[in-house]
Amino acid sequence: MFLSIFDIFKIGVGPSSSHTMGPMVAAAMFLNDLRGGREKEPGAGTVAALQATLHGSLAFTGKGHATDRAVCLGLAGFVPETLDPVAAEAALAAMRAEGQVRPDALPELAFHPERDVLFDYDTTLPGHANGMVLRAYDQTGALYMEEVFYSVGGGFVLRGSEIAAADHGGAEAFHDEKAAQGYPYPFGSAAEMLEMGAASDKRISEMKHANERVHGDPDAAIARVRDVMFACMDRGLGTTGILPGGLSVKRRAHGIHEALKAGQGLNLSQPHEVNDWLCVYAMAVNEENAAGGQVVTAPTNGAAGVIPAVLRYYRDHCIGATEAGEREFLLVAAAIGGLIKHNASISGAEVGCQGEVGSAAAMAAAGLCAALGGSNAQVENAAEIALEHHLGMTCDPVGGLVQVPCIERNGLGAIKAVAAASLALRGDGTHLMPLDNCIETMRQTGIDMSHKYKETSLGGLAVNLPEC
Repeated sequence: MFLSIFDIFKIGVGPSSSHTMGPMVAAAMFLNDLRGGREKEPGAGTVAALQATLHGSLAFTGKGHATDRAVCLGLAGFVPETLDPVAAEAALAAMRAEGQVRPDALPELAFHPERDVLFDYDTTLPGHANGMVLRAYDQTGALYMEEVFYSVGGGFVLRGSEIAAADHGGAEAFHDEKAAQGYPYPFGSAAEMLEMGAASDKRISEMKHANERVHGDPDAAIARVRDVMFACMDRGLGTTGILPGGLSVKRRAHGIHEALKAGQGLNLSQPHEVNDWLCVYAMAVNEENAAGGQVVTAPTNGAAGVIPAVLRYYRDHCIGATEAGEREFLLVAAAIGGLIKHNASISGAEVGCQGEVGSAAAMAAAGLCAALGGSNAQVENAAEIALEHHLGMTCDPVGGLVQVPCIERNGLGAIKAVAAASLALRGDGTHLMPLDNCIETMRQTGIDMSHKYKETSLGGLAVNLPEC
């Protein structure tokens, strides 16, 4: 599968790409199945009722990530990119009152959120930690249709029949597939990316742009992704209050931002204050995400603040920043994100937060390095530095919510990304540990990591709370 920049950067809603957006997308896919795309069970009558069962990480942190709400909305016909919050709340209220959903081109179907969304905490489906089963029944109560879906991170969804086919075939298989599809620079590894760049005398952004042009000019859509990122950040910077979910976490981005602005031009700030700007940009995005607002997966919702924060840092703080540089930043970041997803994972439920904030930091470091004029070798080095220093990071959200430690963690990920880009730009691109090896290390570490630390809220910070 060719991973476009728009696969990596999806416009959707919070709080989680894998636990909110993915299940909503899966439910919408199931509706399409019911509309005639797939065969029903032999002997089944007319479809009359729906049911969803959440397994593994989707069950353990489903309430905190609003997975049940997302499934309900998906079965009502909503999709993340065009979700209208007012219409969504009205649909949920109607579902609870009437025990029915009315998706387009289907009959009224019996479905009540509290009765028909089940949480199976005992069974993890074999394909991925984020598994769910959607079922439809006929008017007699007999099974009409059943499908297994896996939300594999970043809003990507695979059917049970597709999960085995999605196993990594290595860079060579990826190269052959992309070449066959007509992509001029079909790199499936960082080594191939550098080799193709050297052979063609092109920058990583130029190769990625050429690949994207196979499907048309991407520039307007890239600009929209950037604008949605910044709009999300601006909403976060301008909003106060308490985040939903019961932890009573206060929004802090607005207050910190106001204090930073008040101190500008007074020559009273410490040199390290730039870190506060990076943190506040990232925190603003992740506070919006935690509140269920519109956000761009980058590459996931839980890590959605790192890349916008570093991009804003480039635009507002770096000398010589341009719109062309912003576009190069996002193209290169997406190229690195595609390599990580193909060769390892961006799913916290699969490899921990090293796959979310770690991947985002690597992508942001590479993007900033490129936008500041770094060579291909320096860009690869920047990504490796940032990823290397997130290896082993657990995903242990308190209360199953993307608030603690997620919001601050994005700020620190942004700081590491800028430091990695700067360090790479001080060198000539040569370094000991290749990015490919670092990505493989992350994959192996994820396999070895206990499930307690992979988005289940069964270990780490999630179970070490103040008693007061």
